[in-house]
Amino acid sequence: MLTVHGQPAHYCDGVTRRSALRIGTFAFGATAFTLADVYRAEAKAKGVSASNAGLGHKAVINVFLGGGPPHQDMWDIKTEAPVEIRGEFKPIATKVPGLQIGETFPKIAAMMDKFAVIRSLVGGQDRHDPWWTTSGGFPSNSLSGIGGRPSIGAALAKMCGPVDPSVPPFVGLCDKTQHMPWSDPGQHGFLGSTFAAFKPSGPDLANMRMNGVNAANLGDRKKLLAGFDSLRKELDANGALAAADAHTQRAMNVLLSSKLVDALDVTKEDPKVRDRYGDGKPYQFQFDGAPTANDQFLMARRLVQAGVRCVSLTFGRWDSHGKNFDLVRDHGGKLDQALTALVWDLERNDMLNDVVVIAWGEFGRTPRINKGGGRDHWAPVNSAILAGGGLKTGQAIGSTNRLGETAKDRPVTYGEVFATLYHALGINSETATINDPTGRPQYVADGVAMKELV
Repeated sequence: MLTVHGQPAHYCDGVTRRSALRIGTFAFGATAFTLADVYRAEAKAKGVSASNAGLGHKAVINVFLGGGPPHQDMWDIKTEAPVEIRGEFKPIATKVPGLQIGETFPKIAAMMDKFAVIRSLVGGQDRHDPWWTTSGGFPSNSLSGIGGRPSIGAALAKMCGPVDPSVPPFVGLCDKTQHMPWSDPGQHGFLGSTFAAFKPSGPDLANMRMNGVNAANLGDRKKLLAGFDSLRKELDANGALAAADAHTQRAMNVLLSSKLVDALDVTKEDPKVRDRYGDGKPYQFQFDGAPTANDQFLMARRLVQAGVRCVSLTFGRWDSHGKNFDLVRDHGGKLDQALTALVWDLERNDMLNDVVVIAWGEFGRTPRINKGGGRDHWAPVNSAILAGGGLKTGQAIGSTNRLGETAKDRPVTYGEVFATLYHALGINSETATINDPTGRPQYVADGVAMKELV
């Protein structure tokens, strides 16, 4: 939180007055950390600065389909199963000969050479938790005594630091209307809140108050940027910036730079590009008060372009205990539009080989349709779709049995998927480690990169 109370005359001593100026405070639970603390911690980290990361600017966009999307209604249609299991959807042909996916994804089908689907993801649990899609594929209780495993975004922030000093390396997008207690994409684990995601839809940006200007109101850019300029002049006038240490100045650069604000402002895009992503408004059906936010896919591309290494976003609410097929028609259609727009956009900006995209949920859904026309939680098998990152796309990996109950061949673990994501980022997860609070090195993923994709 950046808070400036009153006019500069009220606080002639600049940052020294208690509660007058709090620079970049991130509040998590009972502990508050500042952006300056973040940069001091980075400076103390051994061998993990942006200058020695050696990665260039590669990035991951991690899309959490919170609630558990139904694998057998999306990427693995079971035409030979009984009707009480098969459901309402038919498979459609894709650009890749012999590869079929669900009928609600015609745009992905037409670009299937740019995508790879995993149909046999195993090792999850029946629990709403983004852990499985963020934290390296380790058991959920791994290192719980010291805070747990960090997410891939937190790990990248720690290992690589920022690409640009005015842009956070890890950003978590979650529209307020989408938020569920189990949908937070910004887990930091044993690394602590210092390396958690910057959340522009939460207090990190919304609570930046400058002379009455609310930074969450990104639509009024002239007023917002005027507030930034005014604040900078005030701090320069009273010597606050000159007196601050290097880490505090760097934190101020983040908050006073327009680069992050520009990246978050999708209204700057060509309307034709925005139309390609879609607006995310319900077509025929809205599930439990949780609309999707297609603009966040565009925002993710803009953030990566600005220097973010990891963008995590939550898309929709897929917990389809009832009206499963209505939900897939709505959410699936919007995911089809947003995901293909993102891949198209990355490619036209020459970013696709450097940015890996993945969309997945915490588990699959039951093969048998319940009395309410829904599918319940199903942990034995899950699915995912990937694109970019220089991966070998245009394929489906693994399969399930006739009823979609279990992996039939090539079971894929979450650890293998994460090792593949790290590979796309230029990191060898078999050797890359981060020291935990006890000083012991911990691997970033529990698996090896998938030979089918790398």
